[in-house]
Amino acid sequence: MSMPAMKSEAAVAAPAASAPAEIVTMTPKRAPTMDRYVKMARDAAVHVIPPLVVVALLLLFWELACRRTGSALPPPSRVFKETRELIFDPFFDRGGIDKGLFWHLSASLQRVALGYSLAAIAGIALGTLVGQSVWAMRGLDPLFQVLRTIPPLAWLPLSLAAFRDGQPSAIFVIFITSIWPIIINTAVGIRNIPQDYRNVAAVVQLNPMEFFTKIMIPAAAPYIFTGLRIGIGLSWLAIVAAEMLIGGVGIGFFIWDAWNSSHISEIILALFYVGIIGFLLDRMIAILGKFVTRGTAAN
Repeated sequence: MSMPAMKSEAAVAAPAASAPAEIVTMTPKRAPTMDRYVKMARDAAVHVIPPLVVVALLLLFWELACRRTGSALPPPSRVFKETRELIFDPFFDRGGIDKGLFWHLSASLQRVALGYSLAAIAGIALGTLVGQSVWAMRGLDPLFQVLRTIPPLAWLPLSLAAFRDGQPSAIFVIFITSIWPIIINTAVGIRNIPQDYRNVAAVVQLNPMEFFTKIMIPAAAPYIFTGLRIGIGLSWLAIVAAEMLIGGVGIGFFIWDAWNSSHISEIILALFYVGIIGFLLDRMIAILGKFVTRGTAAN
């Protein structure tokens, strides 16, 4: 190698060798999993803490208001003391109607599940007919509007006369109470299907069953689940009222029996369970609707 070439290589290499090495500082980052957990905890606190504060204030007000001598209602501390056995042992069964709250709630939920399922099937079918057919709407809608204004318990004597048994009578009351919002909301959803969807179905020549499953039900699903949510709430209201009259095992009868026995604390405990289960039933239908409609159903 010639001397000029070696000098030029040295000249090029010299600045690189003399340049100070760049120091890279690594800033520790929080693990993505930890960030997710922190976000979940923050969201939970936002949704949970305010209701807990309100409930605590209400309990404090209730305790102070009912603690005085001669109060008509017991304070929370007395309710807990008198219903401790029912709270911690809900599964006892001494025969007859002397059962824990689990068995009463289970009997009521079974009636609601059967009556509500029948109402959902019949309501969606009738709502689809009314929403799809102008003649069906003109003939059936006035009848539905009249029948839905009848109070649930007004149907109970008629159902007892027809079925001559408390169990099917209670199921019928649930059915006839919850079916109307399902019919009406389903019909509104069917009528509000965009015309473009119908045009596409006509272009691709969908048969009636394909149009029902691929166009009609998905498009009307948000309306249908709104009706289902209203229906499940009415079902739970109706069964509690009906069981007060038909007797037997059920949360409604438990409340009525506690009233006859002057056990006010047991009534308050039962009402707490009724409210919690009603809320859970509503959320269950809401979550199912959100899953089926891919988030388009109202929460």
